[in-house]
Amino acid sequence: MKRIVTVQDISCVGKCSLTVALPIISAMGVEAAVLPTAVLSTHTAFKGFTFRDLTGDMQGIMDHWKAEDFSFDAVYSGYLGSAEQIECVKKLSDFLAPGAPRIVDPAMADDGKLYPGFDASFPGQMAKLVSGADIAVPNLTELCLLLDMPYKETYSADELKDMLRRLSASGAKNVVLTGYSPDGATSEHEMSTVGALVYSSQDGKFFEYCDPLIPRRYHGTGDIFASVLTGAVVRGCSLEEAVKIAVDFTFECVRLTQNDPFANWYGVNFEAAIPYLVSRLHK
Repeated sequence: MKRIVTVQDISCVGKCSLTVALPIISAMGVEAAVLPTAVLSTHTAFKGFTFRDLTGDMQGIMDHWKAEDFSFDAVYSGYLGSAEQIECVKKLSDFLAPGAPRIVDPAMADDGKLYPGFDASFPGQMAKLVSGADIAVPNLTELCLLLDMPYKETYSADELKDMLRRLSASGAKNVVLTGYSPDGATSEHEMSTVGALVYSSQDGKFFEYCDPLIPRRYHGTGDIFASVLTGAVVRGCSLEEAVKIAVDFTFECVRLTQNDPFANWYGVNFEAAIPYLVSRLHK
């Protein structure tokens, strides 16, 4: 069985980070090892959450793994709370099997601004990690920050393609822009479809794939997308096929959630969509 290691925080309540990555990757038939970065009582949309930083434990965990001679078929990093944690992720390259991908979701911003707790120097640190990625998975705000560009409300297709080329030129082999709309808009009020725009430096080609927009916003959908993408790539899917599966599964999660009158506001009902994901993988 293939094994990946994912580096993210744990929100004890709230569907994001490891609480979605673990079940989704496992359901895809891939072993999910974890290097937790922090433990939170809830995700950060709740008020008064507790937070315990695990940076001090990360090196000891990796030292034990080295002693046990563990190896992984991919490294997948998500929300990282500090430059020190970024350095820990870089060291995980020593545990990778030959040809294993490094997948970086630079989870640090949305809607034109950094998440609380990050200062202006953090995007520069994250850019160093992204430069070594085989697949980088930023949203539009994160893409702007990684390129040190101002965020704006609309972009032409040519502008977005140029931005993906620029990020790839820094070293990332493939860039997958999430929350992409062919309409060029960033506002959901102006979008009709949403999905991903992909650039591969190996052949210089672009690929886009979108589903109809469901005008609802839920926490953690980016983590769901990146987790499915990682699982599919490690299973042997091409990047194009992995993106299609990830877009469609995220759409299915939102569709099921919007139709559930008892759904919680803090995340999508991804659990109910797991049968769809398993069926899709076995087609």
